Amino acid sequence: MKFFVIFVILALAGIAQPIEQETTAVSPLGRWQVKFTVIDTPEKNLVFTALEGGDGSFQFMDTGPDNKPVPKPHAAAWSLAKGSLSISGEAEVQTGACCKETGTLILKAKFTGSDSISGKLIFVTNIDEEEGPYKYHATVGTFTASRLK
Repeated sequence: MKFFVIFVILALAGIAQPIEQETTAVSPLGRWQVKFTVIDTPEKNLVFTALEGGDGSFQFMDTGPDNKPVPKPHAAAWSLAKGSLSISGEAEVQTGACCKETGTLILKAKFTGSDSISGKLIFVTNIDEEEGPYKYHATVGTFTASRLK
């Protein structure tokens, strides 16, 4: 009884507040329209499809010859930890003003809403670069994405 009286007094005083846990679990599952820019290149588009178990695919919409869609999707993978979404997969991306290179496209995102993400990207090419600290050429950029309904 003493405990109940103390709790009521503390509650009335505003000290004891009920503990509310917000469990707004966001999920990357589904299709995402991604707009991305690598430094010194025009904006490009892809559709990322996130499947159960961390599988997925990239469908490049305008990175093919003459800025046409790439006909075949590329395998991709994703993971979600502590509110950060990581997505990676093989890609052919324009780097600089002239050239397209193959490599691994890595997207590091935060959810900005249940149907939107944004973040930074890293593109690591398959070309050896002896002068670089990691021996591979890499470039960075940014992206935004919205869930396709």
